[in-house]
Parts: sequence; C-alpha cells; structure tokens
Amino acid sequence: MLGKEDLGGGYKVVFLLESGFSAANGTLVPGGAEFGRQAHVGLSGPAGTVTLGRQYDSIVDYVGVMKAGGDTADGYAGHPGDLDNTGNSYRVNNAIKYTSTDYRGISFGGVFSPGGIAGDSQRNRIYSFGVGYKQGALALGAAYLVARNPNFSYYGNNPVSSVTGSNMASIPVYSGYASAQTLQTAGAAAAYTFGNATAGLVYTNVQFSNLGSNTALNPRGLSGKAVFNTLEANFRILPIPAMMVGTSYAYTRGSQATSGGAGGVTYQQLNVGTEYFLSKRTGVYAVVFGQHASGRDSTGGNAVAAVYGLTPSSSDTQVAATVGLRHKF
Repeated sequence: MLGKEDLGGGYKVVFLLESGFSAANGTLVPGGAEFGRQAHVGLSGPAGTVTLGRQYDSIVDYVGVMKAGGDTADGYAGHPGDLDNTGNSYRVNNAIKYTSTDYRGISFGGVFSPGGIAGDSQRNRIYSFGVGYKQGALALGAAYLVARNPNFSYYGNNPVSSVTGSNMASIPVYSGYASAQTLQTAGAAAAYTFGNATAGLVYTNVQFSNLGSNTALNPRGLSGKAVFNTLEANFRILPIPAMMVGTSYAYTRGSQATSGGAGGVTYQQLNVGTEYFLSKRTGVYAVVFGQHASGRDSTGGNAVAAVYGLTPSSSDTQVAATVGLRHKF
C-alpha cells in the first residue's frame, strides 16, 4: 500500500506498507511479519526523500539491483545464504533513510538505525550508504554497510527469530559466526545494455569481525574474523520481444582467519532461466539452478550446498528447478 499527499511547493508526505508471502507455503515473508518487507512514512521534496521505519539498506538499493534475480533465476539466485543481502532477504528496523533525487544520472543515499536499545546506542546500531549512476547503456553502483551485533540487529529482527538467534542459525554458510560483534559488507556492481541484451558484474566483500564477543553464541571458541568474497557475472537477452533468457554464475570464497575456526570454503552456483511474456504484466517462467560447495564451512564440518530459500543440502551439491506464472500489479 503506497500513499502520497501533495503539500505544495514540491513537497509530499509519503508512506509505504509492503507485505510478502511464500509461493511455496503461503507463510508471511520475511520472518512472519505482516508488513515485513517495508513499513515506513516520510517526506519528499526537491532535494530528496527522508523516510522512517523498516526499510531496505544501501546494499540492496545500489548493488543488489544489478545482480541476477527474479528475471533470470527467481529468488534462488542469492549468493550462499544471501550473506551479502544482494538478494534483499534482510531489512533494517527503526531506520532513518535518505534518498537523493537524480542529478544527471547520479543518485545517492544512506540508512541509519540507532538500534532501539535504551541507554546503548552502539549495541544494535546499523548504518549504510551508497551511490549509483545510470546514463544511457551504463549503470554503476557501490555501497557499504556496518551492523553491530548482527545476529540480533540484522539477521534476527523478525517475529520468528529465536531468543538466541535469527536466520543465521539455519544457514551453515555463516551460522558459526553468530558471535560476531560486527558485520561489514562492501559491494560494487556494473551493468551494460547493448541492443536487447544486458551483461552485469557484481562483487561483494563480507566480514564477520571480533568473533567470540558473545560467548553464549560461540561454543567452538572462535576469535578473529571470517571473510567472504563473491564475484558474480550475469547475462540476459530477449531473443524475441516476448521472451527473455538469462544466466548467471557466482563464485564465493570464504577464508576463516580465526582461532579454532575451519579452513577455507568455496561455493559455486550456476543459474539458467527463461520467461515467456503472455502480456505486459503476465508471464510464465522456468528456472534451473545448482550449487556446489567444497572445503569446511562456518560450523567446522565439511561444507554443504546451501541455495538460499531452500533447506541446506546434506551433501556438497544441490540442484533444483522451478516453474511458475508471474503477474505484476
């Protein structure tokens, strides 16, 4: 539900309530919240828009928009466990967000959440900022995010989150790093359109720092930090006006520079998808995707494939396919 009230002079009051549900089982997503995707109110004017509430962070706004997504691999194209949030799985609560107007193709913005802990503005604080450029065939984006106590502030801010642990607990890619004091994510992306085709590159660096700061969530006695680097290449083309074909490949390398930690881990995922447009708003699609894992993951065990949105595999390989009918309102 989107609302705008014109105040005159180029200013408007705006609000947005955005809900989502799983096509697989009908449950509210993310995390069982009625308006869990976004819920905010704000003021827009000639210099930009300021909004308050539950909102997307800058990684989503400026980097995630150029990764493979619903048009080429459905929601399963997220990097392992969507660790960098380029798949838009996580939101920021109690956020103050600024989004600029477009200045000759350049836009920028930032998000700040004081954390909501009385007397302690540091513990659950989150901030991010980013910049984007779009002119003609070229699009560029870069963003940076820092979340303190991410197990609760970032991964665990939904109604279904447990007392000890959020979505991290079920994702072996990084569940072993729930004790981290700080999450840092940096990313950059580029896309270029030529004719009826678009090619893109996305790079992200994710760091879980000061492991062991929460001893209750550190049964293996980890310390130091864990670092993940991901590189994705994607491509899509319309061979005919009524049909889109796309593919993407993502390579993620994790190096656990920790005391008591595991060795390095690697995830590789390939996605291939196509959609046939029945009209401007309705299409049928089919997607095939597969992931292979190697090395030792955050739990200290042999890495298992973990396509985001699916239950992690019991082996190092996971392959699946989905077909559907999509209608855009």
